[in-house]
Amino acid sequence: MSHRLFFGLRPPPTIREALLDSMSGIDNARWQDDDQLHLTLRYVGEAGAHLADDLAEAAAKISFEPFELSIAGCGFFARKGTPSAIWAALRPSEPLIRLHRRIERLCQSCGLPAETRKFTPHITLARLNTSSGPLVPFLTRNTDLALGPWQVDHYILYESHLRQSGSLYEPVVTYPAKVP
Repeated sequence: MSHRLFFGLRPPPTIREALLDSMSGIDNARWQDDDQLHLTLRYVGEAGAHLADDLAEAAAKISFEPFELSIAGCGFFARKGTPSAIWAALRPSEPLIRLHRRIERLCQSCGLPAETRKFTPHITLARLNTSSGPLVPFLTRNTDLALGPWQVDHYILYESHLRQSGSLYEPVVTYPAKVP
């Protein structure tokens, strides 16, 4: 059996509520719901049972100290020049980058190819399509979005279940911070 996996962080309820309050003003955008708000540390994709077990076991060995994150503004991704997603940006954080790199190394040690995309820490707010309305009003309204800080004291291995109404993210294993 195959599992669609990723490693991520879940913002606390107060941050998610503030993000949900900001999410409006783009026609035909598929806004994320509370259960979907997360920061992806490393997308794994489809993984068989053995690889999933190897990843879960290897991730338990990662050590990191708790650290703080903050949201600072919004942005968007585009495919072939067309906006495909809008997101809340994370303030640059060296501890976050270190955790991402450790997870990337463990994925490669379990046989996954290196991630080719640059790590852009963000929380997706909406998915867009060609019929979505203009982004400028939303981006202008949220240019100074500032939330947090909040304490990161764990990360999660998630399984993603595709549904017609949007993906459902099921926590599989939670890994608490631990000092080496």
